[in-house]
Amino acid sequence: MIAPKRTSTWARLRRAQRGTAAVEFALFSPVLLVLLVGVIELGDGVFESMQVQNAAEAGALYVAKHGWNSAGISAAVVGATGVTGITASPAPSQFCGCPAVGGITTALCTATCSNGTAASSYVQINATLAHQTILTYPGITLPTTVTGLAIVRVN
Repeated sequence: MIAPKRTSTWARLRRAQRGTAAVEFALFSPVLLVLLVGVIELGDGVFESMQVQNAAEAGALYVAKHGWNSAGISAAVVGATGVTGITASPAPSQFCGCPAVGGITTALCTATCSNGTAASSYVQINATLAHQTILTYPGITLPTTVTGLAIVRVN
């Protein structure tokens, strides 16, 4: 009769596979958690950016419907979305300008543009929101203020 082979406890522990998944999960869960928080942070920033731009465009829509009224425009910007903290800052402003390839160049209201037309009147609407980060990221600077801008021609 052949005696069964005796293995030491140490050898059995080296071959054991039970619990390895739990150990691996414990090692990688902090990395996965940081990645998850980063994705949530990015999504929150994109959402806030869209809401701030929508608020500025709501101010432009107010100008198109009701004309120049600084208090009304500011109220439209603040009340445009459900996000709290959006402000119409800097305040809405009127200016005259001429259309150009790179945007609108400011000009005197009595000036004639390069295309031969008279300068038009515009209103610039700004919206801002202070962005709060979930975590601080060393070496990565995130914008602390999200801004939106809309310009509408009034004549």
